[in-house]
Amino acid sequence: MIRVAVVRDEGYFGVPVRVLLESKPDLHYVGTLPFAGDLAQRAAELWPTVIVIDTEYMVSQVLPMAAELHATIPSCAMLLLCDPAKRGMLPPRRWAGALNFLLKDVSGAVLADSVRRLAAGERVVSPLLQAASLNTDRGLSTRELEVLGLAAEGESVNDIAGRLYLSGGTVRNYLSAVITKTGARNRLDAIRIARKDGWLR
Repeated sequence: MIRVAVVRDEGYFGVPVRVLLESKPDLHYVGTLPFAGDLAQRAAELWPTVIVIDTEYMVSQVLPMAAELHATIPSCAMLLLCDPAKRGMLPPRRWAGALNFLLKDVSGAVLADSVRRLAAGERVVSPLLQAASLNTDRGLSTRELEVLGLAAEGESVNDIAGRLYLSGGTVRNYLSAVITKTGARNRLDAIRIARKDGWLR
């Protein structure tokens, strides 16, 4: 039995993922959790095999939370449902970790099949999302977007390092790489450019 947890924004009313999955006999829906700061701890209590993230947040804002989930439940795969029509919802050109990407409007059959593939250890990314991301980002890696997203929220280098299990020097290196890739003058300018491009709110 594949245990599936759903993460959603509070007050967001899309087609409930649980409705698409509950009818599948091999998939066991274990609960819906809000996209909040204590998500990793609450998710760990449900012991999910796969977490489906259905959010209106930009990918850059989901990545730090996904990193915490992966660190807390390393055996759990994560699937982010994306809307390519909205800015900041495409996967970065290079990414790592357990985060996978699928279109929000996929059928229940495709969603269920993707969950099964993830449970079997495969990676899932919609070809449409992958193709679109090649034409829109600035070559930023997943980790660079994670670091930049937290910096945009006002986190210090030490805070970012602690949250992402990195050293302070590594965080500074990632920020320097972002500044170079975006052509920014400094960190604040990189954040401004990323917001203009739709990667940050």
